[in-house]
Amino acid sequence: MKFIASLLGSASLVLAASRTSPPPGCLHVAKSGGAYSTVQSAINSLSTTSRTAQCVFIDQGTYTEQVYIPSRSAALTVYGYSADTTSYANNKATITYNLSAASAGNNDASATLRVHAANVKVYNVNVVNSYGKGSQALALSAQASSGYYGCQFYGFQDTVLANEGQQYYSQCLVTGATDFIFGQRARAWFEGCDIRVRNGGYYITANGRDSSSNPSYYLFNNCDVAAGAGESVSSGSYYLGRPWRKYARVVFQNTALSSVINSAGWSKWNGDNDVGNIYYAEYANTGSGASGSRVSWATTLRSAVSESTVLGSDYVSGAWYDASYPS
Repeated sequence: MKFIASLLGSASLVLAASRTSPPPGCLHVAKSGGAYSTVQSAINSLSTTSRTAQCVFIDQGTYTEQVYIPSRSAALTVYGYSADTTSYANNKATITYNLSAASAGNNDASATLRVHAANVKVYNVNVVNSYGKGSQALALSAQASSGYYGCQFYGFQDTVLANEGQQYYSQCLVTGATDFIFGQRARAWFEGCDIRVRNGGYYITANGRDSSSNPSYYLFNNCDVAAGAGESVSSGSYYLGRPWRKYARVVFQNTALSSVINSAGWSKWNGDNDVGNIYYAEYANTGSGASGSRVSWATTLRSAVSESTVLGSDYVSGAWYDASYPS
């Protein structure tokens, strides 16, 4: 681990952590000079039965490939090259692919990064599906308990599939247009993330919780919602979510909502009036998008929701969770 000194103002000296070479014991993926030239080849070389922790370091560059992480016994950490690991802003390792669900056969099969193993942590990697309009086309398919730290996820429709297990997203950038954070059973916490919308869409979340016993819960805490860089997005054109299934559960709290958010806040699914079991709520949001007359079936909370409420009381012991990030 190296450190870069940066000045803030005239008096404060802050040390920002960088990761520009493989940590000890990590497999090295690089466009040239590494032991592996593709991310998938490094993943494939790892044992799925060993219980010894594993790690992969992705050097700077753009890797045009799909990456599939199958179920395994060991915890796996994937690091990307970055001059400042506490943010996504200096990420230099990008995995990109162009594939739609219509061509792939289903949502998961279209994803650029497919995480099917529990106890995976990913740091400072950019993940892109460049397909664009016309079909679901995932950047990330998260099918197990996993954590994402200082990552970027970029797509259009259905960018991030948060589908199974306990999931944690910290200081990430998620960009999309239609239902671009979605899934059916995951308990997912988004902490300090930048949520960026693109021209041509309407809905940020599409939670698919289908019964009162389904644990799925999406919570956005200390996030920032605004138009993406270079995107021309009309005021009031976006909703925080629409319910993919009839027990959808999503909360935005302590989050800055820009003018792109419609004053109604939330939308029905294609006009479906069966919203009696939907749980859409807000607490202490700010910005012009936080004001207005919300739909009658949404809730204004009197206090913030805790991480343990969403993720369960055991979340701090999960190998996918990094309590120290972004320090």
